[in-house]
Amino acid sequence: MKTKLRRVLRYGAALLVAVSILAPMGWLFLMSVSSASDLSRVPLEWLPRQWDFSRYQGLVSLAPNQPGNVFLHALGNSLLVATVATAISLLLAIPAAFSFSRYSGRDAWLSGALAIYMVPPVAFVLPLYFLLQQLGLLNTRPGLVIVYCSLILPFLTWMLKNQFDSLPRDIEQAARLDGLRFWQVLLRITLPLAKPVLGAAALFGWLLAWDEFFYALLFTSNISAQTLPVAIAGFTAGRATDDGLIAAIGILASVPPLFIAIWLQKTLVSGLTSGGSKG
Repeated sequence: MKTKLRRVLRYGAALLVAVSILAPMGWLFLMSVSSASDLSRVPLEWLPRQWDFSRYQGLVSLAPNQPGNVFLHALGNSLLVATVATAISLLLAIPAAFSFSRYSGRDAWLSGALAIYMVPPVAFVLPLYFLLQQLGLLNTRPGLVIVYCSLILPFLTWMLKNQFDSLPRDIEQAARLDGLRFWQVLLRITLPLAKPVLGAAALFGWLLAWDEFFYALLFTSNISAQTLPVAIAGFTAGRATDDGLIAAIGILASVPPLFIAIWLQKTLVSGLTSGGSKG
């Protein structure tokens, strides 16, 4: 009886979490296919009287005077900047985290990097602005990649370092005795063991860059480099805001993270649960 009750409570809690996550997305979708009159109707009706998918057609079209001219360019910028920044940060974080984990006396450097990471972003606006200005990288995607790497790299280093700490070192020591060097031990021994957390780290780093708004707003001035969060804010800047269009953008903007999470599902679950138990 107790087992059945626990199972019912477990599934009930899972259902409650699922509803709390999916309900806002469902409401966004209903808004995106509702006409302006349906959205302004009092009292509000949950289902639209006439389903309208024209907003989605406009967002995926590059025809003149269509919102897709802004949305698709911003979507491409976000995908490119987030992916490149995450890849570079992950390549740099792996050896850095391995070094912090395997060689004592360097924790102060990592603590200092994390302390700087916790400083409010506004404190770095002027130094980063002048740096990008001197390098000629203002309002460019490479400039945003550099800025995002400064955000993602400390986080990924800390996350991977904790994972490397939990790995057995006997195998690495045996490999070193067999003549393998630092990079060979890292590539052949450590990374295969830490593979689950690499997917989780990549996903969290990518989401940090995907959702970033503050720096993208300050360091870009037009659609050539503006990312999706900045473009979405631009759609709400007019006097007459189309709430249905904003909802449609929200639905489409959630598709890339969803597909990446599905693609990395196995490694994500393994990475989040690794270290939870020890054999």
